[in-house]
Amino acid sequence: MEIREDGEDEHRAGFVSYLSRPDAVALAAVDGGAVVGFIDLEFRARLNFLTPQAWVPDLIVTSSARSRGAGRALLAAAEERARERGCFALSLESATWRDRAHAFYERERMTHTSASFAKLLGGMEGWPPQAREEG
Repeated sequence: MEIREDGEDEHRAGFVSYLSRPDAVALAAVDGGAVVGFIDLEFRARLNFLTPQAWVPDLIVTSSARSRGAGRALLAAAEERARERGCFALSLESATWRDRAHAFYERERMTHTSASFAKLLGGMEGWPPQAREEG
């Protein structure tokens, strides 16, 4: 008998649906057969630009693989795909307390360009994520 966490089947179906979108790409970093990182990339039409914007909703690297090149490789692969699509920029958001992540993005020649604001509309306890010990 297989035991499922709450919502696991729904998340799997959502992920499979996401992978079929023509305006999205998902990539994984693998080390020794184990997935150690993940990035997804969406190509957004913007009314004030003639070419799309590449946006990274998620860039995740396991704590054991950080500072070993997985994030750099994933971000480079996303940038390559954005350039192939003729995007005017590659953008992402990062929580204000993610100091190590911010330093990484700056090392990768990304510029801190804006502040992000959000209003919770319901149904997502614990969002936005708050500062926690990064390990």
